[in-house]
Order: sequence, then C-alpha cells, then structure tokens
Amino acid sequence: MAKIKPSKGAPYARIMGVGGYRPTRVVPNEVILEKIDSSDEWIRSRSGIATRHWASPEETVCAMSLEAAGKAIADSGITPEQIDGVIVATVSHFKQTPAVATEIADKIGAGKPAAFDISAGCAGFGYALTLARGMITDGSADHVLVIGVERLSDLTDPEDRATAFLFGDGAGAVVVGPAKEPMIGPTVWGSEGDKSDTIMQTVPWTEYRDGTVERFPAITQEGQAVFRWAVFEMAKVAQQALDAAGITADELDVFIPHQANMRIIDSMVKTLKLPEHVMVARDVETTGNTSAASIPLAMERLLATGQAKSGDTALVIGFGAGLVYAATVVTLP
Repeated sequence: MAKIKPSKGAPYARIMGVGGYRPTRVVPNEVILEKIDSSDEWIRSRSGIATRHWASPEETVCAMSLEAAGKAIADSGITPEQIDGVIVATVSHFKQTPAVATEIADKIGAGKPAAFDISAGCAGFGYALTLARGMITDGSADHVLVIGVERLSDLTDPEDRATAFLFGDGAGAVVVGPAKEPMIGPTVWGSEGDKSDTIMQTVPWTEYRDGTVERFPAITQEGQAVFRWAVFEMAKVAQQALDAAGITADELDVFIPHQANMRIIDSMVKTLKLPEHVMVARDVETTGNTSAASIPLAMERLLATGQAKSGDTALVIGFGAGLVYAATVVTLP
C-alpha cells in the first residue's frame, strides 16, 4: 500500500488583521416604531439597541464584504495575492450558487484560492475561523480571508414585534495566517437541533415562489426560549472554551460575544464572573444584531477605538439559529 505524504502546515495560526464595514444608513428605533406597537424605551430595555445600519441596494453582500476584506488585508500587512483561501459566513446571500466567496476572491485580486460559503447563523464567524485555522495548520493554505457578512434587513419582517428591532446589516473580516505559538485556541462548538425551531426562517423559498404564501420569508424566533438558552447554556460553553485554552477569567483582557442582545451579554458577564478589567464588546447598541458579522465588527470597533489593543487575549463566542454555537480564545491582531 502506498504511503501518503503527511501535510506540512504551520504549527499554529493567528488573526493577522481585521476590518469592518457598516452601511451608511443609520436607522433609529423611531423608524422601527412606524410598523410595530412598541416604544423606544421598550426596545432599549429589552435589547439595548438604539440604532442599527441598513444597507442600500448598492451595498450588497459582496460589496460590503469587499470593503471589510480590503481593510483586513491592509491591516494584516500582506497582499491580496497571498490569500489562498476565502471563507464567507452568511445566511443572507440570496443567490444559491455560486458561492459569493468566489466572486469576492476574484474582485480582491486573490488569484485562484479555495473559496466557499458556510451557513451557521450567528455562530458562522466562529465556524469559519475554526476552518481557517485548520487550513493553516494542515498546510492547505497559508493565508485565509474569513468574512462574516449579512443583509438581515432583507430577512426582517417589519411588522413582527418580536424581531423587527433586532437586525442590522454589515460585514466584518479577518485574515488568518501562520503563527509560531498558539494564538487561536481550541474551539468548543456544537449544535442542538432539537431546538432548531426557536430561530428559523418562516417558510422555505419554494412556498413563496409557488404562491403558497404571500409574505416574503423572514427570520422569526421564540425570544424567551432563545434568551434562556443563550444565558445559561452559552455561559457554560464560554467557560469550556476558557478551560480548553488554559485561560482563567482573571487572565482575560476582552470578551467579544455575539451581539444578539445587551441583556444576554450582561447576563453572560455576570454568570462567567468576569473581572471589571475585562473589556466587554457592546456594539449591539449602535449596530444591532448582524449575525455572522457581529463578532468581527465588534472586534474591529474595539481595536479602532483603543478599547482593546494588539496582543490582548479575547474570548469570542457566537450562537444562534440551529441552534449552533462556537467559542474560542484568540490573541487580538
């Protein structure tokens, strides 16, 4: 039997650069209230959201991704030609095929990299980051561009009081490359498919196509069930990621959870007993819930504003539809 040569990748991987893009239109709660019976006070108290960004027709999934990718590549100090892998996490690219990653790869001038999309909801960035780390360490790529991007305004029912105020649009990107020491920890990830109906698309596209339903499909959720799951179960997953990385809460510098809801974030901080010195991302207040884009967008803002710095140790965790989750500890670029 012939022997297959072992792959020769880098010993470890790291995030080399980060970039983000938020659409130019800022949408305050007052706009949301035109279609639902609620109040600005209620929205803020339930979610912590004051504004969100909604994309224009020109700010497509691809266009927003290109903006974020360009910044991440520049921040990483490499050239587009050095990118040999592109992974896009999204649930709102409506062209089923080809993957938007292939278009992005071409337009950034990356040559002929491996390029594909993944659908893992709000945990999409964590899933993509894990795949990129594996590509680096097994030798199938040297530099991987990871993008989380969403146009959730296209999947929002403006008359659904439970979700109309939650979602925003945007793109966040990181470049993952080789490292000589561990800078992306083990990933604790998984799914709980028995709870998949707590966050879901209202109907399949085919029902809208065939005229079975008149309303365009949208995202719906059981708010209380999702809240309880996120607060109690995801705090456990976050702690498991700290343990897997050999890091204690006291050694942590930054906490970047999925920007789903301010109450969820604050509850997780309390459950994890994070010390006061840990900087907590609360980008949800002005960006809303951008699903797969929320973690890299929050990371980019913390670094850009000086609230976090290069070399900080950060715990990141994403969780959402599926129900799926992914958590890991990373060193910030």
